[in-house]
Amino acid sequence: MRKQTNYAHSIFLVVLLVGLFAFAAILKLTVSFCIPLTVAAMLSFVFYPVCNKLKKFHIPWALSIFLCIAVILIMFYFIGTLLISSIRTILSTYPNYEDRFTAIYKVFANTFRISFDEDLSLFNNLWNSLNVRTMVQNLAITFSSSLVSFSKTIFVVILFLVFLLFEFESLKTKISLAFSDEQTNQKIMTIARNTVTEVTHFLSIKFMVSLLTGLIVFLGTFAINMDFPIIWGFLAFILNFIPTFGSIISWSLTTLFAILQFYPTWGKIIFVAVLVLSVNMILGNIIEPRWEGTDLGISPLVILVSLSFWGWMWGFVGMVLAVPLMVIIKIICENIDILRPVAIIMGTKKRTSENKNA
Repeated sequence: MRKQTNYAHSIFLVVLLVGLFAFAAILKLTVSFCIPLTVAAMLSFVFYPVCNKLKKFHIPWALSIFLCIAVILIMFYFIGTLLISSIRTILSTYPNYEDRFTAIYKVFANTFRISFDEDLSLFNNLWNSLNVRTMVQNLAITFSSSLVSFSKTIFVVILFLVFLLFEFESLKTKISLAFSDEQTNQKIMTIARNTVTEVTHFLSIKFMVSLLTGLIVFLGTFAINMDFPIIWGFLAFILNFIPTFGSIISWSLTTLFAILQFYPTWGKIIFVAVLVLSVNMILGNIIEPRWEGTDLGISPLVILVSLSFWGWMWGFVGMVLAVPLMVIIKIICENIDILRPVAIIMGTKKRTSENKNA
């Protein structure tokens, strides 16, 4: 008698693969909707435990949410004020750097045979060559539209965050009512609990390490009288959320400006380069893993692919969200039997061994 082959498993994997491609296409097409929703979801994972703790002090859930939103708005206002102040300082001190920029542009113009008039200022030379006039006009339009879009995005994120936090309060009850099967109920609750716990843990540690990185870079550049220390501290802070590449970009930009300001005094240039590199190496590779207690259990290759994929999908925001999203995907795969091999492939050898021993 011929043995019947069960194709259900293969069909499921094919359907899943097609579904993933379709889902990726939808995410790409609906980027203006998905980014605010995803950012709000990540923030809700961070603030949900805070609201829970406030609830223990008999603070109403709605008031807890209001306090969290107030903290976010105060942070945005503080950061925005610092950045605007720094940009004004940059514009006011530009004449001090014009000679250096002119010398650099002159070398560039001679190398690539671009017209350069010694009697004109750097700005006028740029304005009359390389289609800079068109570029500046386009940049001004893009910046204006981006500023309006950013303001709308912040408003939508806060709106989503408020409603998500309100939903979280009754989520456990809704899951219990929606799934009568106890095993399914427990599995969904386990996924939700592990997702909130691990993502909150990762984002909290990452925020503290990034804040400390930015603070040290700010103090170091301020101590040697490097211009715009707030800018370099903020860059170190925000780019530290992007694994590996963020630190490289932060180090490159800060070091390049140090060369522009201090050349030919190499002492301060070397100090800035070593400072930024050391801070990122020590905090990122030694302090951060110890604070987390263990690694995230995700393969470095998977993180690299995730950074490339989400960066292509959603740009800079996608690169910031790449690791938390992979943590969520891995947790879901670990709790679904048919997807457990995917979680093992995504994980590190150390975490896989620990799971087997457990």
